[in-house]
Amino acid sequence: MSDTIPSTFVRKDLVAERPAPIKTTGFVGFLRTRLFNSPTNILITIVSALLLWFIVVPAIRFVLIDAVWVGTDRTACLPKNPNDVVGACWPFIQAKFAQFIYGFYPEPERWRVNLTFLLAAILLVPLLIPRLPAKGPNAILFFVAFPVVAFFLLRGGGLSGFAVSWTTGLLTGFIDSIAVAGNKLMASGETTAVIGKLWWYIGKGLTLISIGAAYIVLPLAMLRESIEFSGYPLWADLATTAAIASVLVFWLSSALRALAVNLAIFAGIAVVIAIMGLDRGGLPEVDTRLWGGLLVTLVVSVVGIVASMPVGIALALGRRSTIPLIRIFSIAFIEFWRGVPLITVLFFATYMLPLFVPAGFTIDGLMRALIGIALFAGAYQAEVIRGGLQAIPRGQGEAASALGLSWTKTTALIVMPQALRHVIPGLVNSFIALFKDTSLVSIVALFDLLGQLRASFSDPVWSTPTTLFTGFAFTGMIYFVFCFGMSRYSLFVENRLNAHRRN
Repeated sequence: MSDTIPSTFVRKDLVAERPAPIKTTGFVGFLRTRLFNSPTNILITIVSALLLWFIVVPAIRFVLIDAVWVGTDRTACLPKNPNDVVGACWPFIQAKFAQFIYGFYPEPERWRVNLTFLLAAILLVPLLIPRLPAKGPNAILFFVAFPVVAFFLLRGGGLSGFAVSWTTGLLTGFIDSIAVAGNKLMASGETTAVIGKLWWYIGKGLTLISIGAAYIVLPLAMLRESIEFSGYPLWADLATTAAIASVLVFWLSSALRALAVNLAIFAGIAVVIAIMGLDRGGLPEVDTRLWGGLLVTLVVSVVGIVASMPVGIALALGRRSTIPLIRIFSIAFIEFWRGVPLITVLFFATYMLPLFVPAGFTIDGLMRALIGIALFAGAYQAEVIRGGLQAIPRGQGEAASALGLSWTKTTALIVMPQALRHVIPGLVNSFIALFKDTSLVSIVALFDLLGQLRASFSDPVWSTPTTLFTGFAFTGMIYFVFCFGMSRYSLFVENRLNAHRRN
């Protein structure tokens, strides 16, 4: 059988030697395949190396090599000889470090800020680690319980009532506002010639509505009075609120487990009130005008990020709604807040928002800025989320409808999770931008990290040529750490949620 094989298929000469393959691994392979594999990449590599040499090297020399590390005043950061090169003045940062973190927060009370930061880290870190259990209770503690505890820790003060007193006061104030508006319209109608009758009848109608509403709220007002006349009004109000809430929960769910969870929540509230002494006046009050530094930056950015998400989701769903009134309101809201700069929003929230609240009702300056930033950021988040909703195929909703799911369940369990997964880069980009835009609150007399830094420059004890650059280098490092951390964690979440799309 071997005789039938043609001899042309048998090679008689050895194959000539070929050069060894180019090394594509290791440091040399990286240089050859990534940096010097084409004339264009060679040019880009050389230009980048020159930029790094002329930018990074002087920066490192200024921050580390030529820096001054020890000193008590400006003389330590001044050149001793005309030819001396003096870098960063780190004694300035050491002297002003507490001011950069706490602002003008009273020094004996700064343990409250430290405790707030510690509680935030303890509750946030388990949420960021996917493998740790009990994400639901942890999320409730971080997003619901922690803001209340942090408010009383940072600002201080106590409680004189609970939900019954708060609801009664809110309804009573609203009814009084309606009555005042009705009386003013009636008075204006008596002095107006042309449409005075119309104003008078509208005012009379508002007055009658306020009288009828007052009779409806009367039982609640009587309950509040009985609570106030008790020996322990806060505890009586808490117990009454717990009883009413328990009855409603059991009536709506008819489940003992829901009732037990409700009672456990109110028991936890009672423990917090007792530990913090909120029934006895609480901690000493610290006005928000004394807050500053990193404390204000974190408060404004975290509250803005957390509060803007539900606002953005609601507006994005409202803009896609089939109900014309909801859709028009959502579009108008989004376009209005996106059409004005953040500086205008802060001025409006600080100086004009008090004009739209009932008489005798005051809003703290920091709270006004938080409300404005949350609404402003929510309008931007709405458009990002709407882009994710448009990326979901219509078949997803149709399949859910075929299975008998309601619109609420379809949106919450099928559409919204996929939409948010698609827009993680856009959302995190908005979060990072909001974190950096918190520096604008300094124009409404709120000294964040950068505002506190600018205020520290006026101290003549540390007036040197390098103080300005040192301060901005320090704050730049802080901003970079937070922004880079958010960016890398978002990349981790994106890769984890889109594992099915990886090759």
